[in-house]
Amino acid sequence: QVQLVESGGGSVQAGGSLRLSCAASGYIFSSYSMGWFRQAPGKEREGVAVIERLGSTKYADIVKGRFTISKDSAKRTLYLQMNGLEPSDTAMYYCASSPLMTVAALAPSLFTSWGRGTQVTVSS
Repeated sequence: QVQLVESGGGSVQAGGSLRLSCAASGYIFSSYSMGWFRQAPGKEREGVAVIERLGSTKYADIVKGRFTISKDSAKRTLYLQMNGLEPSDTAMYYCASSPLMTVAALAPSLFTSWGRGTQVTVSS
């Protein structure tokens, strides 16, 4: 059974940084593409960044240049380094896994397993 557990969220001031982690278990980590998504109150869940099975990355335009997705297959852990945080980045952040080798879009529907999320709050 796939299990994804996020950590690293918190409250920061605008301009600050956070690094989110997602510990994975229950499947062959290196065989899946992984992604970070977020959902703010009253809004739909949106894709933030994806790292495909072989390491290619994709980012939402609104986070390009500020966020970096990475993974450590030996540790079975996914990361999201977030710099230059803005109040608009405030949301619950989720990691997710997809059996697809390539992910055509940052679409939640392409991901089959989800963590419970970690809250990120950015104050101005």
